[in-house]
Amino acid sequence: MVSISGTPLILVDGSSYLFRAYHSPPHLTNSRGEATGAIYGVVNMLKSLLRQYQPTQMAVIFDAKGPTFRNDMYSEYKANRPPMPDDLRSQIEPLHRIIEAMGLPLLCVSGVEADDVIGTLARQASAQGRHTLISTGDKDMAQLVDEHVTLINTMTNTLLDPQGVTDKFGVGPELIIDYLALMGDKVDNIPGLPGVGEKTAAALLQGLGSIAQIYQQLDKVPTLSFRGAKTMVAKLEEFRAQLELSYQLATIKTDVDLPYQLTDLMIKTANNGQLAELYKQCEFRRWLSEVLDNEPAAAKPQTGAAQADMFASSDETDSPPDEGNPAPDTYLTVLDEAAFNSMLQQLNRCELAAFDTETTSLDYMQAELVGLSVATAAGDAWYVPVAHDYIGAPEQLKRDWVLAQLKPWLEDNSKAKVGQNLKYDQSVLARYDIRLKGVRFDTMLESYVLNSVASRHDMDSLALKYLGRKTISFEDIAGKGAKQLTFNQIELEKAARYAAEDADITLQLHQTLWPQLQQDAGLVTVLQDIEMPLVDILSRIERHGVLIDSKLLAIQSEQLASRIAELEQLAYEQAGKPFNLASPKQLQEILFEQMKLPVLKKTPTGTPSTAEDVLAELALEYEFPKLITEHRGLSKLKSTYTDKLPKMQNPVTGRVHTSYHQAVAATGRLSSTDPNLQNIPIRTEEGRRIRQAFIAPKGKKIVAVDYSQIELRIMAHLSQDQALLDAFAQGRDIHRATAAEVFGVKLDDVTSDQRRSAKAVNFGLIYGMSAFGLAKQLGVSRSEAQQYVDRYFERFPGVLNYMERTRKQAHEQGYVETLFGRRLYLPEINAQNMARRKGAERAAINAPMQGTAADIIKKAMIVVDNWLQQQKQPAATMIMQVHDELVFEVDADKVGQIKQQLVELMATAATLDVPLLAEAGDGDNWDEAH
Repeated sequence: MVSISGTPLILVDGSSYLFRAYHSPPHLTNSRGEATGAIYGVVNMLKSLLRQYQPTQMAVIFDAKGPTFRNDMYSEYKANRPPMPDDLRSQIEPLHRIIEAMGLPLLCVSGVEADDVIGTLARQASAQGRHTLISTGDKDMAQLVDEHVTLINTMTNTLLDPQGVTDKFGVGPELIIDYLALMGDKVDNIPGLPGVGEKTAAALLQGLGSIAQIYQQLDKVPTLSFRGAKTMVAKLEEFRAQLELSYQLATIKTDVDLPYQLTDLMIKTANNGQLAELYKQCEFRRWLSEVLDNEPAAAKPQTGAAQADMFASSDETDSPPDEGNPAPDTYLTVLDEAAFNSMLQQLNRCELAAFDTETTSLDYMQAELVGLSVATAAGDAWYVPVAHDYIGAPEQLKRDWVLAQLKPWLEDNSKAKVGQNLKYDQSVLARYDIRLKGVRFDTMLESYVLNSVASRHDMDSLALKYLGRKTISFEDIAGKGAKQLTFNQIELEKAARYAAEDADITLQLHQTLWPQLQQDAGLVTVLQDIEMPLVDILSRIERHGVLIDSKLLAIQSEQLASRIAELEQLAYEQAGKPFNLASPKQLQEILFEQMKLPVLKKTPTGTPSTAEDVLAELALEYEFPKLITEHRGLSKLKSTYTDKLPKMQNPVTGRVHTSYHQAVAATGRLSSTDPNLQNIPIRTEEGRRIRQAFIAPKGKKIVAVDYSQIELRIMAHLSQDQALLDAFAQGRDIHRATAAEVFGVKLDDVTSDQRRSAKAVNFGLIYGMSAFGLAKQLGVSRSEAQQYVDRYFERFPGVLNYMERTRKQAHEQGYVETLFGRRLYLPEINAQNMARRKGAERAAINAPMQGTAADIIKKAMIVVDNWLQQQKQPAATMIMQVHDELVFEVDADKVGQIKQQLVELMATAATLDVPLLAEAGDGDNWDEAH
């Protein structure tokens, strides 16, 4: 094991790592679609070196533009290299700026390559007895290794000293040039000796020494033990000049006349201000956070001002800020009625206030209120603690009194409020009989509507992205893991700053995001008419919850456990031994080494993939992966639903309360967690049995209403294809109508197989499926599947026009839109990598349909809820939203009329050029109602 003692001089082969990072995952882009993956890879490697070796001298060396002396020597040198991809070229300049901002010397010397600069510096250091560590992935550098020079491959974390070079290549550093010359290099277009590879080159050099020594002993070449030894002499004589040229081209120049000395390679202090700006542009949020943490206190926003009768932390100050720096924030902790009344007067006077709660839990059904914070202007915020109960906590205002005083303001619809994920705060306040009103804005939703894929939409991420500010994290004040404190246990001094900052930053985020949204009327409409009205509705749905049959789930768990055990035994029998079915490594060995099944896809590390889609494809032809797929599916159902749901019943309500998320799915769809209601399978018997456990309470029925083929209807509207419009307008079975067109038969003559194929085409095109994918799904040849697609586009030319128009729009503006103006950005739509670009194009075609469907179901929820709220005694309660379906509890004696009304309301929630069709069912459980 090679080890490095002392502090080495580190020379980084920047050009080598730039290309390697570009071709390695993660293939990152920022929200503007600019490639940043190569920058991330190189900087990550530099950080690793700095962290591991803590050097005082270091340089990052890149190839300069233009030809080098090797091009003069051989005009074809590197002639075969393709031009640098545009999305790599664009990363060079920002990478160089980041390296310089890190305080690292950056070197580019014209007329030579980075290797030559590195070789010259390494020899200079060796002459002084200095230890040099060369960071590279280039095998050519092995010729520089000696007692003073070691190579490190940071991507594989391996070191090469002289013995390591011998072990890896079969020859020592002194013969590496000969080794490279014999083999040649296709990438650099070094000719080498024809037909000589690694093994032959090593055998020649091990047997006779250097190339010069080989030519002195040509008679001994045929005696060497490698294939082709007997004919090698003639080849050596014929290509002697070519081999000598290759030797010169492979030799790293170590006497370059450099414009600097080793003493110029000192690492300087990083410019955190420049780094922060560059990291912000690239959207490297973790590194931005680290830089902001390391900024001098005077250079970043303060987090409080000392007040005579308030708590202030030791790093806060009353003194005026330095000119040019932001003013300190005024964060006040309210501990008496006079201060509270002063705050309340300010609240009642301001046009818009930010509001936030601090609680004991993230579970809105169990969270106890610990304090409230408000902000009325940027930098001005209050925290009102009401339940900090650690030993030594100061006396605080009573929670009941505070809530009673605040209730008129909280429930006043004319008092405009902004928050971050206010649905949670709304649910918490509801436990104290307060219905939060006047909610005008939510910064989480503002960010989401502005650009759903630009970043995460939590407050800390948004503060970094839009304000360039590192906020206090909960872990900063509460700790981590099992010993993490709940908010009531946190010292008031720390808690007050954290809570007040939450409200302050929320207000500042709104002041930043809202003007950007106002630049597009469609985005304003999506926020104000769809997302914001949904906050109150979702809060009430969540708090109402859904009733489940725990006994039925327990029976299902037992049955699933029995089948899972049976599948395990069958898998052991086929594998010939017991193994861990959940282990990808063990599964790889059995599938691809033992059973020799075809490798369909590889992981980023190059190993055969055992992902779900791979196993599903293999399961079409092989029994063993079919067993594994079924085992995985049933195990997931058991752990996620039949085992877990009974444990999630609230002890007070006896119901399960999910959490809906408006700002997760890029297309606008709602998602849910704890439990995830969106992923319960409906097409399998086991999934339907889980839905049977979602039951109606006594005296009520479950009613489910869902849209019929909504995305196909949206496709007809967006494409304006006349044949599709006519089919929906006439109420025809769209799959049968498509089959009649594609297969050229009468509608009544369409067979079930033809309808199935047409259905696959209809939905496949929506999701961007290729003929290859369609062939696999239908079990037909690729050419036959292509014929289906071609015939479809002949009969429905409007669909093809829509697809081409949408692709063009996406490439030109970087986003597509839903019917209602929601933007769906596609960061990789112009990626150089074809696979990523094609994936973005498929998303561009699908996103307007899926996003419009998401908008329509949300609008339907708003329309239905408005109707329900107008009823004096509502006979129905909305309890779930799943994809294109709304689920209700309905009084058993009112089911008929309620179903009819719900269908009408949902069918008129939006206007398309084809009818929107909603269908309703009812029963004692969700499965029966579907």
